[in-house]
Amino acid sequence: MLDKLAGIEARYVEIEQAMTDPAVIADYERVAELAQERANLGDIVGAYREYKRVIEELEAAEALLEAEEDPDLRELAQEEIDALAARRDMLEPELRQLLLPQDPRDAKNVIVEIRAGTGGDEAGIFAADLFRLYTRYAEARNWKVEVMSAHETGVNGFKEIIFQIKGKGAYSRLKYESGVHRVQRVPVTESAGRIHTSTATVAVLAEMDEVDIEIDANDLRIDVYRSRGAGGQSVNTTDSAVRITHEPTGIVVACQDERSQLQNRAKALAILRARLYDMEQRRIQEEQDATRRSQVGTGERSEKIRTYNYPQNRVTDHRINMSIYNLPSVMEGNLDEFIDEIAAREQAEKLAAEVSL
Repeated sequence: MLDKLAGIEARYVEIEQAMTDPAVIADYERVAELAQERANLGDIVGAYREYKRVIEELEAAEALLEAEEDPDLRELAQEEIDALAARRDMLEPELRQLLLPQDPRDAKNVIVEIRAGTGGDEAGIFAADLFRLYTRYAEARNWKVEVMSAHETGVNGFKEIIFQIKGKGAYSRLKYESGVHRVQRVPVTESAGRIHTSTATVAVLAEMDEVDIEIDANDLRIDVYRSRGAGGQSVNTTDSAVRITHEPTGIVVACQDERSQLQNRAKALAILRARLYDMEQRRIQEEQDATRRSQVGTGERSEKIRTYNYPQNRVTDHRINMSIYNLPSVMEGNLDEFIDEIAAREQAEKLAAEVSL
């Protein structure tokens, strides 16, 4: 671990020196690239330097204790040793955690896709509830929400809604929401008062820039057509809706919410890039050693991750077997208690896997 940390510190110093080079300063893109790398390394280098300082002071205090004969000075030296040793023991796991590979997508904006599952109209209403939940979560963090595509059910619900959330660290928090969400309640469409179980699927994709993933234009089939509303009626007099088919994978993306064909095309391509990147990441993950995977859930679309039980005022996350008995608060976007626990367990599993290697 210490060799790896020393190498990171050396790279940090190298970056700082490079950023004083007139030839580098003249290259704006290179300066921005180095500044970003320096910022990414800043926390771990700061912790490593503090660790080295603590070790040096600890060794000096131990040497003083060994050489000193005065009882009072020996007592002071022992107190300093105890404090420094405690600080050292706190810093070591922190450094191990900082050394864990970071998901390069964590800083990205996200594209969230919510689709009604089993349960008919109630599933569509639940999909709308989840959209509201994530909107509230984003608003509390001053993140921006923009609907990219929506297919309404006509009963205040969504068959499918795709939206973008822009904000620092959006993917790092919302990535744990991918999977099947289940609701248990008496639907507004139920006259007999019986409790129904319905589902909706959530997919959280990191928004990818064109430089992150290239798409060959020859692989795309692009169709344009007239936008349609929930009842099938035309909502636009021009062919502004866009449907893009990625022929190698069969992925189809359609956008019609904007009046401009160009805007709908741009949104459709953004969704396509996110889906293609996600598909590739899943392929890579499946090839990796299973012991490296998090034990709190894989985030697969088919995995039931959470149940919202209205009669019991309970929300249960099945990946961590954790329940919160304040359903209205959760539906207002208060998800951090779940997200913090899942993230902590994921980090613990990664640390355990790292130590076992």
